[in-house]
Amino acid sequence: MKLIVVICIILVLVRTKNSFCQENLTRNEFTLMFYNTENFYDSENDSLTRDDDFTTEGNRRWTPGRMHKKAERLGKVIVAAGKWNPPILVGLCEIENLHVLELLTGNAPLKKYHYKIVQKDSPDERGIDVALIYRPDLFRPFDWEAIPVVDPTNRSFKTRDILRVSGVLNGCDTLHVFVNHWPSRYGGIMETIRFRRLAAETLKEAIRRLNSRFSSAKIICMGDFNDTPDDESVLSVLGAKAVDNPAIKGELINLSLAWHSNPVKTIKSQYTWEVFDQWIVSDNFVEGTGCIKFLNAEIFNAGFLLEPDVKFGGVKPKRTYVGFKYKEGFSDHLPILLRIQRTDH
Repeated sequence: MKLIVVICIILVLVRTKNSFCQENLTRNEFTLMFYNTENFYDSENDSLTRDDDFTTEGNRRWTPGRMHKKAERLGKVIVAAGKWNPPILVGLCEIENLHVLELLTGNAPLKKYHYKIVQKDSPDERGIDVALIYRPDLFRPFDWEAIPVVDPTNRSFKTRDILRVSGVLNGCDTLHVFVNHWPSRYGGIMETIRFRRLAAETLKEAIRRLNSRFSSAKIICMGDFNDTPDDESVLSVLGAKAVDNPAIKGELINLSLAWHSNPVKTIKSQYTWEVFDQWIVSDNFVEGTGCIKFLNAEIFNAGFLLEPDVKFGGVKPKRTYVGFKYKEGFSDHLPILLRIQRTDH
């Protein structure tokens, strides 16, 4: 009898400790996330965009069942990324429209967190957009805008908007979040570099306008930039630096530069991993004033998101399709995470 009592006490103490750890993590530590979902389309044909492959009759036989399966799998990734506490904010790209976002947030496993959506259809020819989903119990938006990336020399140029959402995080601090999906390298790196310069200039100008309104703005830029932290568009045009110089105010800091040494980065092309998905923040964010403290930025490279790369060696992201073959995976990109902590100064 005494042994049974002792075992029960130990079990109670273990459960209490685990509950305390979970409660403490839930209360004090939070996750922000960005994820290129790779072609998260609905299965209906939109006559105004190039989405024909991702329809029931298209080359990829994109059925409602496959669409629902993709939503479920993406939801599992989002929940897993947050550990005990699913992300407060999730920036998304390569989503077709509001319908797929409602499917993602309105069904298991995300339904119980009541994520809300900020999204606007963009002029992109493929019909893909950027979006932000957020937990309304922890983030309260008060302003947002979709910022077009325009080529003044070519009115026919179309790409994704840059989405800005400003809001109060956990009732204590204001964040200004930019979600990006810059023009791709399809057609050649040098042939398309000027389009990414345009996106960088557009983001830089939007940040300048924001700083003119809020002198100590805490800015977070997330996205698939289709360039690395060392490329001209990010490093020179946007001006995202490796480290913060305290003597210079208004700098942008690229938290993803350190990932160059990672064996697994955010996207893989044949033998080579690259850092296309990045966190770029204002110096006011990393300096830790206010009640939010930056902890770390990381690539979410959980084993279930990867598979052996038989052709080129190592591992690669587990995709939904490889060519036209349905593989029931996730995406060709790995998600990236930003961990922060409420300090209650």
